[in-house]
Amino acid sequence: MDAHLVEVTRGGRVESSHMGSAVVVDADGVILFRAGDIEAPVFTRSAVKALLALPLVETGAADRLGLSDAELALACASHVGEPVHARTAASMLRKAGQDPDCLECGIHWPTSRAGQRALFEAGQEPSALHNNCSGKHAGFVCLACDNGDTLLGYVRPEHAVMRQVTEAAAHMTGARMDENNRAIDGCSIPTYAIPLRALALGFARFGSGTGQHPDRAEAATRLRRAVAANPVLVAGEGRFDTRLMQAFGLSVFSKMGAEGIHVVSLPEQGLGIAVKCADGAARAAEVAIAALVARHVDATPAQHAVLDACMRPVLRNWNGIEVGALRPTSGFVHGKRT
Repeated sequence: MDAHLVEVTRGGRVESSHMGSAVVVDADGVILFRAGDIEAPVFTRSAVKALLALPLVETGAADRLGLSDAELALACASHVGEPVHARTAASMLRKAGQDPDCLECGIHWPTSRAGQRALFEAGQEPSALHNNCSGKHAGFVCLACDNGDTLLGYVRPEHAVMRQVTEAAAHMTGARMDENNRAIDGCSIPTYAIPLRALALGFARFGSGTGQHPDRAEAATRLRRAVAANPVLVAGEGRFDTRLMQAFGLSVFSKMGAEGIHVVSLPEQGLGIAVKCADGAARAAEVAIAALVARHVDATPAQHAVLDACMRPVLRNWNGIEVGALRPTSGFVHGKRT
């Protein structure tokens, strides 16, 4: 059963609310906090991009191709199509001897106004480089080229690269990922429905290295460092994940996914956090994630200020007048520890 996670106020009254589930676990799978049904399968969507990037690093492909930290960060990204995102994805492809035509993620306009304006002013149309998943796909292309695999159809579940990255995510989460719980993601790769608890476990392990081969643990550390050094590449200017990681650096890894899924790794505490908003609202998942991070980290006053702003974002109308806010419910903030 879903829990009441977040409410939306207007004029001092609760106007609407968001239901969902949330869990905090350590790297041994011990549950420290739970709300809602944490065993119900949920599609991981883009929340698992960092887990899918592990083989790119642990196999040595990233080093052999000379990928930079910025490029590794983009391999974990759901970006907004700003010029820096497109340039970085193109650079990854060049290092693999490829061009944007090989990407199988699809084409859409940048979701950032800056990205849209840059294309419009240049008189250009968007390419696959502007797809929010272009960094992840460029990483797949790099891995395939390093492996000597064919590129055509790399998004299909039977392709060698997709089997390789799926194995990594399944191992990290301890969850089954096969044809019985598989669907197609927005960027055409497979996505798998797994328990929210397992998703959180994967990110507890991602941050702590517990139970992982040394090469995989080192790969996770390298990806976290790359992301911490380049948070704008992982999301975009002003976005939730960027703001959180700019404030906390290596202490917090945060990654959203479509339809209200969100994960966090807290390496210093050895914890993983996962939230699923039942109605798919990213705004509510962000509030819930910020509340759980605030509950489990020792933050400086400046970091507390960032968390508080993320926990209680103000709503304004088109005239800039403050009309309400989002906030975690009192039951969620003071909810069940196990």
